[in-house]
Amino acid sequence: MTEEAADLPGRARATASPTDRLAADVADVVREEVREVRQQLADAALPAGVGLALLATAGGCLVLGVGAASTTALRMLESFLPRRLAASGLTAGYLVAAAVLGRMGLEQLRAAGGSSARLADEVRNAVSATAGRVMPASSAAARDALGR
Repeated sequence: MTEEAADLPGRARATASPTDRLAADVADVVREEVREVRQQLADAALPAGVGLALLATAGGCLVLGVGAASTTALRMLESFLPRRLAASGLTAGYLVAAAVLGRMGLEQLRAAGGSSARLADEVRNAVSATAGRVMPASSAAARDALGR
């Protein structure tokens, strides 16, 4: 499209060649469509950004709430158990719950089949390898702590 045809007012555009008029009209339509799409994206992005910020804030509040609940549970256990035993019992409870929930999640992924089953197998292998390295080290640390 020539710049002259695009810059021409309506009357002068009518005297331009049909190709120039068509090119100018198409350019106008494309410009308007691009403007509308840009506006729609901007209108959609603002609520999405606010929604993501709210979800992130909710996640932070959830973490704080779980921490407060854990502290409360620990203090309740300490009211009738020695401090170390209460902390150990709560820790063991969390670890057992994590293991059970993790196992159930992996079973669900495996049951879904396809790429989900492959992901479940990869996660299980990674957890097994990590546990294989961590358990001997933690056992040694516990023996050292009890031996002192």
